[in-house]
Amino acid sequence: MKKIVVFMMSIVYLFSQSILTPDEAFKPSAKIESNMIVTNIELAQDIYLYADKLKFFITKPKEIELTPFLTLPKSYPHDEYQVFKDKNTIVNIPLNLIKDKIGNSKEFTLKIKYQGCSNKGLCYQPLKVSYDFKMPNNISSTKNTEQSNSLVSEEQKIVNMLKDNSFFAILGIFFVFGLLLSFTPCVFPMIPILSSIIVAQSKSDKNMSAKKGFLLSLVYVIFMSLAYAIAGVIAGMFGANLQSALQNPWAIGVFSAIFVALALSMFGYFEIKIPSFIQTKIDNSLRKREGNGYISVAIMGFLSALIVGPCIAPPLAGALMYISQSGDAILGGLALFVMSFGMGVLLLVVGIGAGKFIPKPGGWMNRVSQVFGVIMLAIAIWMLSRVIPEQVSMFLWATLFIGSSVYLGAFEPFDTKIRATLKLIKVFAIMLFIYGVMLFVGAFSNSTNLLNPLEKFTTTQSKQISQTQNKKLNFKVIPTLEELKKEIKNSDKFVMIYFSAKWCVSCKELEIYTFSDPRVIEDLSDFKLLKVDVSDDSDEDKKILKEYNLFGPPAMIFYDKDANELKHVKVIGFKSADEFLKILKQIK
Repeated sequence: MKKIVVFMMSIVYLFSQSILTPDEAFKPSAKIESNMIVTNIELAQDIYLYADKLKFFITKPKEIELTPFLTLPKSYPHDEYQVFKDKNTIVNIPLNLIKDKIGNSKEFTLKIKYQGCSNKGLCYQPLKVSYDFKMPNNISSTKNTEQSNSLVSEEQKIVNMLKDNSFFAILGIFFVFGLLLSFTPCVFPMIPILSSIIVAQSKSDKNMSAKKGFLLSLVYVIFMSLAYAIAGVIAGMFGANLQSALQNPWAIGVFSAIFVALALSMFGYFEIKIPSFIQTKIDNSLRKREGNGYISVAIMGFLSALIVGPCIAPPLAGALMYISQSGDAILGGLALFVMSFGMGVLLLVVGIGAGKFIPKPGGWMNRVSQVFGVIMLAIAIWMLSRVIPEQVSMFLWATLFIGSSVYLGAFEPFDTKIRATLKLIKVFAIMLFIYGVMLFVGAFSNSTNLLNPLEKFTTTQSKQISQTQNKKLNFKVIPTLEELKKEIKNSDKFVMIYFSAKWCVSCKELEIYTFSDPRVIEDLSDFKLLKVDVSDDSDEDKKILKEYNLFGPPAMIFYDKDANELKHVKVIGFKSADEFLKILKQIK
């Protein structure tokens, strides 16, 4: 018996000698080197750290978590967890990131939380350690350093710019943003709309000139900008997305009907005129000339901004976020107005050109009106395609092309004595007819590709379609915020949440050009892909958008394997495949 007791005591003694105390197992340190705080948790042999338990905080002068903005070392799978098991677990914290968070405070406290285990079967209690630092004098804010800009999302950079720049500098920068956005799909549909308005005006105004075209386009752009500013302030202050609210089938249907009516008037079936008593007041208050039509142009500009081009881009999202955070609706609204005016510069150029070079009333004028009538019908179909089945959209496009070919005389007897120009028009009409028939056949075969309507009938193309379908991004659609949080929490992969809508032009661009790229598909293969469709603008949709501080689609939010949001790689608006791949490289 005595020998057994001695043996057991020896085992206990040997075991106690092999199990390390927390201070022996983990040796944390933190020190300032250059423009960084270099933190290190040195691990003893057979010791590892749980990746999801390693957290970094500023506790003084206020409590802020830094973890989502930091690049953590590579983790390894261990049982069902991710762990750090290298001898040194080093994390660098940029001092300018901390300065951005604490402002002008000179002193701050860094706290590190961690928890780990021993391979011998012992798990330690959660541990924490704090360090007091003084901010060096040569450290500038992240907003002024290229290195730390990568730790801040695009729209947050714009929010910071609104906070820190002078009034006129902000307006100038947003005007440049607008110029850059003028070549996006949000603005392109407005070019034929404005051109058609000027064509319609020229019918009743024989003195149409570059000056008159400029004035009409200026009124259009001003009220387009006003619509963006008002919608933005409402969204920023109250969280209501006026553009989304107008993307329902009824609103789009009414606006499409307006374009159809404009098209029919350009074909000469009737003339749209404001009642005479209203026109008289307009004449007296404006230029006292017949047929100015500024009121109708202003209304069209205002509605076009809300219904035709509901696009979200980083500058717009940044301005909306600034309004929501600061409550400064005046600066935010002016920034949006100036940005929208920058977007309209291209429209002003179009207005000047249309006013100067438009044919005088006569035969040519009728032909030009008919061309723009077809364009109006095309815009109506393009808008309806957001809310109708794709096959129905194909039928409408087929009808438009076939009808246009007939209108151009595709089936009229060919006269060899007609001018060469008319012969070219007839050839063009026949080509339109052939393409329209192809669209018609494609619609019956359930094709949705306007550029290749007969894709279902070619063996090679069918194989390519099959291969594409086998390699595509498969998103799981999540309808509620609760389910979304559950999916994120239960994921053992990186998570990407894609916010989209059926009426979102940039979303379709993303899906066609970016999400179909083989390199993007490959890089996202180990992500959990979730999709939130906010087409209906329901209460649940608004709740989810508010949770993530979003004002509309498209947007992409990322989470790491430990369910931490990676806020610095938040994506707003369209990104090309190359741009998107660069963003993904910041995640892994």
